[in-house]
Amino acid sequence: MSAAGWDPDSEPAGRAAEQGIHCIPVPTPFAVGRINTYLIEDDPLTLLDVGPNSGRALDALETGLAARGRRVEDLERIVISHQHMDHLGLVDILARRSGAEVAALGTLAPWLARYGEFQDADDAFAEAVMARNGIPPETRLALRSVSHAFRGWGAKATVTLPLAEGDILPFRDRSLRVHHRPGHSPSDTVFHDVERRTLLAADHLIKHISSNPLIARPLDAPLDDPQIARGLERPKSLVIYLESLARTHAMDDVDLILPGHGEAFTDHRGLIEERVRLHERRAGKIHRMVSEEPRTAYEVAQKMWGNVAVTQAYLTLSEVLGHMDLLLDDGRVAEVVDAGGVVRFESLRAPAAPSRAAS
Repeated sequence: MSAAGWDPDSEPAGRAAEQGIHCIPVPTPFAVGRINTYLIEDDPLTLLDVGPNSGRALDALETGLAARGRRVEDLERIVISHQHMDHLGLVDILARRSGAEVAALGTLAPWLARYGEFQDADDAFAEAVMARNGIPPETRLALRSVSHAFRGWGAKATVTLPLAEGDILPFRDRSLRVHHRPGHSPSDTVFHDVERRTLLAADHLIKHISSNPLIARPLDAPLDDPQIARGLERPKSLVIYLESLARTHAMDDVDLILPGHGEAFTDHRGLIEERVRLHERRAGKIHRMVSEEPRTAYEVAQKMWGNVAVTQAYLTLSEVLGHMDLLLDDGRVAEVVDAGGVVRFESLRAPAAPSRAAS
């Protein structure tokens, strides 16, 4: 992944500052690097996203606030864009110190309130999906241990202002319209200042990397749902993400995009069109692989990324399954389940010839 970060001297960043929106980059322990938190200097004083639950992240946030003449205790509202721990880990600490209200998608509220329970369910779901798609037991065990160790970067929190699609988040001098844009996660939420033509996009749309549509347990699924717990049912995360991108592409009143990672940018439509082409090319490449012989999604991931498919098995598996879903919906491949319950994909028709831009 690129190490691209927020460039405070760029023209888009300058436009954000003129609107009273100031980025405070916060370090994370993850490969994606720093997260962009945004201080919105308005009434109420608002912070969008907070960083992981770590002393280093808290120090960076406090330093960034001090540079604006602010303290944690001055915050009046904290807004959470989605459920990934690099965006929400400090919520409870900041809310207790400041007394700020906590705004997030209403369907995310139970997940945040019962963080440990839902993490257990999410991990069990992920392990079942990995088993069904050919990832060996030793790799699943290692990833389960890593996931459990990473939980400390997140934390439970209480949502006091639940949000829904189309809601308006009011300020003294502006308003932000709430849009649910699932795909990268089930809870992805973006915030649109129609008057200033600015979209606070979080991880829905990032300039320097393609947002990974991770396969995640549905937020509204019962904790004891047997079909989901056994990996027999799963959301089509890439299909969902492309539908969300299409809705964002249709937005006419966006000139400035403020992402959750990397630099601010313009031309959301051009970037979305580029992302759609990337996914079409990757689906074609995967179709050619399973046309050679039926393969599990894990075997495809290994062929595409080598050892990365082991060290980042769930991420690469999500990538492959997302594109398999596109091929399944298009009638180009079929699932074949063996006696052990492992899924292989086989081609139903000849693949198209690769283009020079195939990736």
